[in-house]
Amino acid sequence: MAPSPAARPAPAGRLRRAARAAAATLARTVGNAPPLVGVAGTAAALAVVVLPLFPIAVARAEALEHARETAANLSSIVALDLERNGRFYGLLLETMVEGAQDVRTWRLPEDMRSRLIFGGGPAADYLDAEYVIGADGRLKASPDGAMDPTIQLSHRDYFLFHQRNPSAGVFVSHPFASALHGGSPSIALTQRINGPGRAFAGVAFLEVRLAYFQQLFARLATGPDGAVFIVLEDGTVLARKPFDERDVGTSIASLPGFAQTASRDSGSFVAAGDRGDAGVKRLYTFARVPGLPLIAVVAPSVDDALADWRRQSLLAECVALAFGVVLALGSWLLVYTLRGRQQAQAELARLATTDPLTGLANRRTLDQRLEQEWGRARRTGGFMSILFIDIDRFKLFNDAYGHAAGDEVLVSVAKCIASSARRAVDVTARYGGEEFAVVLPDTPAAGALEIAGTIRRRVEQLALANEGSEHGNVTVSVGCATCCPAKGGIATKLLAIADEQLYAAKSAGRNQVKSVVVTAMAAEPTQQPLPAGGR
Repeated sequence: MAPSPAARPAPAGRLRRAARAAAATLARTVGNAPPLVGVAGTAAALAVVVLPLFPIAVARAEALEHARETAANLSSIVALDLERNGRFYGLLLETMVEGAQDVRTWRLPEDMRSRLIFGGGPAADYLDAEYVIGADGRLKASPDGAMDPTIQLSHRDYFLFHQRNPSAGVFVSHPFASALHGGSPSIALTQRINGPGRAFAGVAFLEVRLAYFQQLFARLATGPDGAVFIVLEDGTVLARKPFDERDVGTSIASLPGFAQTASRDSGSFVAAGDRGDAGVKRLYTFARVPGLPLIAVVAPSVDDALADWRRQSLLAECVALAFGVVLALGSWLLVYTLRGRQQAQAELARLATTDPLTGLANRRTLDQRLEQEWGRARRTGGFMSILFIDIDRFKLFNDAYGHAAGDEVLVSVAKCIASSARRAVDVTARYGGEEFAVVLPDTPAAGALEIAGTIRRRVEQLALANEGSEHGNVTVSVGCATCCPAKGGIATKLLAIADEQLYAAKSAGRNQVKSVVVTAMAAEPTQQPLPAGGR
C-alpha cells in the first residue's frame, strides 16, 4: 500500500535536513583535521595580497593616461595662443612687404613712408623692433626713422634663408642676442621683399623677445620635475620652464621619439631628461602651432604623474598585506583554539555598530538607521534632514602635525557634532576618514540649518591651529539637504544631495554651510537662502 501524500516528507523539510547534515559533516571534518582551516586561511590570505595587484596595474595605466591628456590640453592651449599671436605678426609682415615692394613708397617723405610700411598701429607685447632690411643687409626703414648704419645683418640665418628662397613664407629664426637691444635674447619673424622681376630686395623684419614665450608659462604648473618647452621644428629650444638661460638655443631633437613630431600635429612619447637631469623620465606631449614652425611641448615627470598612484597603491598593498597576515595568523590560531568564540562574536557585534575612535555610530549603523528613519518619515509625512560634514584641509593638518594629533581633532569634532544633535532620534555617525553624517528626523530646513551652523561655530571656537588651512584654524564645511520622504525618493539620494552641498561649501571657500530643500527627488533642488549666522 502506497504512503499517503501527508506521510511523504515535504521538499523544504528535506532541504533543511540535508543542510543540517552537511554542517555537521563539515564540523566533524574540521574537528578531525584542524590544519585544513589553517591551509584554507593561508590560501585566502595569499589571494587577498595578490588580487589587488591587478586593479593597481590598471590604475597605473589610468594615471599615466590622465597625465597625458592633461599635458595634451596644456600644450594645445599654448599652441593656440602662439597661433593667435602668429597671425597678428603675419599681418604686420604682409603690410610691411606690400609697402616696401611698391616703388612709389620710396619716393614719399620719410614720415609718410613709415606710416605706409609699418601701419602706425599699436605695437604688440614683446615686439621690440620693426625694420625693413635692404638687399645689402643694412637697415633701410624703421617706424621712427632711427637706424644704426653700422649694423650689418646679412649673415643672419633669416637673411640668408630669404635670399636663397624666393617663394618662402614667414621664417622664424633661431634665437640670437639682439644687436639692436643690448643683447636681449630674441628671435626674428621675417618675410622676403621682392624687387622687379622677383629679385631679392630685402627682408621685412620683426624682432620678438623670448620673454614673450616665457610669460606663456607663468600660470602653468609643471610639477617638481616637469617641464614646458617652445621649440622650433628642428628641436631648438626657444623657451623652457623651469628657465635657465643656458637652455636657450639648445636642442631636444636627440630625445627618442622626437622624430615623430615631424609627421604629426600632436602626440606624445616617453623619454629621459633633456639636459643635466637625464635621469628624470618625462611624458613629452607636443602640439604643432598652425602656420608657424613652432612646437609646444608639455612634459610632466612620470614620477610626478604616478605620485598619487604610488601612495594609493602602497596603502592598498599595505592594507591587503595586513589583512592577509591577520587572516593567515587568525586561521592558524583558530586551529589551536576556539575558546571564547561567543565572547569574541559579542565584541565584534558591538564594534560593528560603533566607530572605535570617535564613539559615534559607524557607517553600517548609519545605513541601517537612515533606512529606518526614512521609512518612518514616509509613514508620518514628516520632514527629514541630513547633514554631511567634512573637516577642512585635514590631510594638510595630518601632514603638519601628525596622525596622532589628527585623531585628537577627529575626537574633538565628533564631540561638537554629538553635542549639537542631542535628541534620541538623531543619528550622528562617522562616515569615513574626516567625514561625518547626521540624520535629523522630523527636522525641517530651518532647524537643520541651525544645527549645522552650531556645529560649524563650535568647531571654529575650538581654535585648533591648522597652518595648512586658509582660515588658520581647524574648521568644517557642512552640506545640508531636507526633503519630505512621503513625496518619493530614496534615502541614499538625499544623502548624495547633502554631499553635493558639502562640495559646494568647500568650493565657496570652506568653513561654510550650504543647504538645499528638495521638493522632489527627480527635480532640481531649490536653493534656500541662509540666515546671517549660517556661514
